[in-house]
Amino acid sequence: MRKIGVRQIAKLADVSVGTVDRALNGRKGISESTRKRILTIAETAGYKPDPAARALSAGRVPVKLGVCLPREIRYYWDELRHGILVEARRLERLGVQIEWRSTTRIGLEEVERVSELLDSEIQALLVAPGDPARLTPLIDEAEKRDVRVVCINSDAPASRRSTVVRVDVETAGKMAAELMSSFVGPKSEVAIVTGSLNIEAHAKKTENFCALYSQLSKGGKVVEVIEDHEEEEEAFQKSFALLQQCKSLAGVYATTANCLPVCRAICALGLSGKVALITTDLFREMTPFFEKGTIRASIRQRPFAQGEIAVRLVVDHLVNGRPLPPSYYLAPSIVIRSNLYLFRETRETEGHETRVVA
Repeated sequence: MRKIGVRQIAKLADVSVGTVDRALNGRKGISESTRKRILTIAETAGYKPDPAARALSAGRVPVKLGVCLPREIRYYWDELRHGILVEARRLERLGVQIEWRSTTRIGLEEVERVSELLDSEIQALLVAPGDPARLTPLIDEAEKRDVRVVCINSDAPASRRSTVVRVDVETAGKMAAELMSSFVGPKSEVAIVTGSLNIEAHAKKTENFCALYSQLSKGGKVVEVIEDHEEEEEAFQKSFALLQQCKSLAGVYATTANCLPVCRAICALGLSGKVALITTDLFREMTPFFEKGTIRASIRQRPFAQGEIAVRLVVDHLVNGRPLPPSYYLAPSIVIRSNLYLFRETRETEGHETRVVA
């Protein structure tokens, strides 16, 4: 059934749009009999008020969001930022505004940037915690001020944040472990390259990968966990050194989107296709490494969707009073060479027809 609006009700009641607006919003200026007649028509026709129109008619800005995200690794954070921006634009009619703050990398400068946002009269804060211990007091202070805090990508579980929106990181780590055990032989030695184990998402992926891989690989083990702190040069140097020193290494799991330096290290040593590499997330710069077999699979985290959903949830809460869930976990998906071009991150690559946008 087509949604009925104020103009249709006015036509059915044979009154002006202004008269319908007064009736629906309880304003003065019309008789009680006219008000009752309009309300009866609206109810019978299944009219539902538009919260956006209500907000705009009240002449107020109901939602101001503060967003604090890193600039690097841009392949990942730009996608998440884009998801936030697209959803915020869709909700502009509600008066949604965004106050942006950026940090260099996850975990750096976030306390300072979040403090700035809390001083700018925001009603909700979207943040990717890189140093949960330092950030938790600020999150608690925000919630005390009635500022809803949504953690994105990673969590600050000891804080009083309202909710977290991210991929299910425990499942992501287990998926990588199961894939790795099928790619390499029994008793194989593998390694993990992660950003920082202070970041709760990286720690959980690492923990769950290690636990399940040892069970599935029939004697295999994780021989090294490298932290690269999301720095490309550090990731390359440490990966290169590990691959040189550990000749028996059969596979590497990169828990962050900072996978290109690992790819380059593998290729520089002529190990492409010989060392099974499982990466995290998806962006077009990864395509050549999928095609040449350097990357065997990637666990996609859907950052664009994370951004969209985080904005949608918090705006729905602030405007319509809908409760925020304690957590919102997205299902991770597996990207391999045969389905690479079905995902939105690679759909604009030349020479490939877009059939599905996942």
